[in-house]
Amino acid sequence: MESNNQHSMENQSVAENLNLRHYWHIVLERRWLVIVAFISVFILSILYLFKATPIYEAKTVLQINKESTSMMDGATPIVFNSNDQEYLQTQYKNLLSRSLIESVVRDLGLDEEGRYAQSLDVINAVRNDITISPVRLSRLVEISVQHPSPRVAAQISNKLLDNFLARNLDQKRERAFQSYQWLDTEVDGLQEEVKNSRLAVFRFREKNKMPSLEESQDTVSKALFAASQSHQLANDEAEQAQKAIDEVDKMIREAGESGQLLDLSQIPFVASSEIIKTIRANLVMAKTDLAALQVKYLEKWPAVIEAKERIVKLTEEIQKVAQDEIDLLREQARYQQARAVRALDSLNARQADMNRLNQLKVEYDNLVMQKMQSEELYTSMLAKTKEMDLSTKDMMQNLVVVDKAFEPINPVKPRKSLTLALGVIGGLGLGFALAFFANYMDDSIKSQDDIETHLRLNFLGYIPNIKTNSLVERDMQAHLHPQSNAAEGFRTVRAAISLVHKADKFKVLAFTSTIPSEGKSLVTSNLAIVTAQTGVKTLLIDADLRRPSMHKAFQMQSPIGISSYLTDQVSDIAEITQKTEVPNLDIICCGAVPNNPSELVGSTRMGELLEAVRGKYDRIFVDCPPVSAVSDPLMIASRSDGIVFVSKFNKIRRDHARKTIQRIQDAGIYILGTVINDIDFEGKDSYYYSYYYYQNRYYASYYSNEKKLEPNKKSKSVVQLDKTAKKSESEV
Repeated sequence: MESNNQHSMENQSVAENLNLRHYWHIVLERRWLVIVAFISVFILSILYLFKATPIYEAKTVLQINKESTSMMDGATPIVFNSNDQEYLQTQYKNLLSRSLIESVVRDLGLDEEGRYAQSLDVINAVRNDITISPVRLSRLVEISVQHPSPRVAAQISNKLLDNFLARNLDQKRERAFQSYQWLDTEVDGLQEEVKNSRLAVFRFREKNKMPSLEESQDTVSKALFAASQSHQLANDEAEQAQKAIDEVDKMIREAGESGQLLDLSQIPFVASSEIIKTIRANLVMAKTDLAALQVKYLEKWPAVIEAKERIVKLTEEIQKVAQDEIDLLREQARYQQARAVRALDSLNARQADMNRLNQLKVEYDNLVMQKMQSEELYTSMLAKTKEMDLSTKDMMQNLVVVDKAFEPINPVKPRKSLTLALGVIGGLGLGFALAFFANYMDDSIKSQDDIETHLRLNFLGYIPNIKTNSLVERDMQAHLHPQSNAAEGFRTVRAAISLVHKADKFKVLAFTSTIPSEGKSLVTSNLAIVTAQTGVKTLLIDADLRRPSMHKAFQMQSPIGISSYLTDQVSDIAEITQKTEVPNLDIICCGAVPNNPSELVGSTRMGELLEAVRGKYDRIFVDCPPVSAVSDPLMIASRSDGIVFVSKFNKIRRDHARKTIQRIQDAGIYILGTVINDIDFEGKDSYYYSYYYYQNRYYASYYSNEKKLEPNKKSKSVVQLDKTAKKSESEV
């Protein structure tokens, strides 16, 4: 796990280094653009310093304290309530108010001063020269004025401060006077209100005949209590009477339902009657006498009959008295109920009196409270009026001048060191921006990443720039200068081709490019040379029937070539095949330039030619025209095993190259890869390819030694080959 994390961190570090290196390469590539932009901006900065008018700054310092009305009043009055931040911010804005600056312009006559005389809005022009800077964590504020004249700058700063102080004090006095007038008016109104409230209390007592509200409340409260007690007692007695009647009626109803004769004297509420008790005692005595007589006499004895009649009479009298007692009980119940109703009416009347009295008390209390409030507010406002009267006569300034402005000696603008630093930074920034923008707009093919990412092809290698104008020396570089960087580049391409998948299948290789002058013939000839140098029997065919060049490079003067074979002028391939001074390398030149090259390369003879040479050579390299110019390379490449695409460094746009490659692939032709040609590893392009740059330096000793041997002229062989090439070209 730790090894994976370490590996991931190392990959991330490498990626960051590559990105930084890529950015650095972009800057180096566009270094002249960066330099020109930097110098331009820096020169403009210097010109600005020479032409800019010196600006002087005069500064005053003001302290803004909390407001108070006068020296006798330490408390903040109700009129001047100053929240710190809001109050300070308001004062800062007031310092830049148009009316204040207008007073400064008028007092100093700035509308005729040189700096402001041509301004359409003098006040706004003056305001732009004024800066208000609060000092952090303090009540101090700096008032800075910038002007070409130090004297005018100091005058404006001091005059602005003086007018602000005077204006602030005048405003405070005006506000205080207005407040005093308002308070005086309010006091007169409150005085009348106090008088009316007192009169309202008096009239209320007089109207409701209440000399003393407290005594009336006490009397009504006692009467209400007595009525409540009476109602409670009457209600209890009525309930008891009704309860007794209900029990009597229940006993009578139950006796009637059972068919029994109810002895009314046995009812509890009747039996307790004194009359019933007396009659019952007489009945007992009568029954005792009857019992005594029955012992002595018979039933029909007059005394016995008289005793029985007396018992019957007493019994009937008991029932009658019992009935009377029940009727009396019923009458008492009705009386108690009527009494309870009367007690309730009396209670309600007393309660109504109490409610009325309470309502009157609420109204009375409201009147008294209004009277007290009016009196308190009147007293308070009267005191404030007197305080305000004193404040208007003794107003204290809460703004304190800490420092007055003086005429500055040194200008604050232009700031030379800052301007030069900004010029340097701005110049570099603009240069880098232009460099990255130019790189963004530049979509030419320059690197392996462009080949693999945008063209989606295999990358075969780079070919360095060959610093000579000799066609012979360029196209035979690998033979004439085998230790040069270019020769090493061709060997690298040879190795890349030999390492492709199933390399043995690619025996016949065609070489083409997008447009002319990309170096396809140079790559083809030198790649054939380095292949032959490995002992492989190699054939080089110049199939560019429109602009042939191989006969110039290899100094072949015979007019018989591939065009003669394709037009059936020659039937034997050996007649058009020529040996070169490079061992194992043969060449078939173009010969005479035909009038119908497209028809010839697309003919069956071309296919027969390629099939015939397959059996004689191990490698066949065919130099074709550019794809964008003609259709010849597509017909030739379709008969070959594959094609190698050559692109000149920083010449072909990606979109153009993509369309060319798409055209080749649409024809069903396999592309082995792409070679980037003509890179100046020792010059302007070295920063693009650091690895190849160091490789170039490694082999530079061999190349430099050759140059030292003949610094001012070419080798005799090369000169002779150049002469022969020119002669051959004129003959063709």
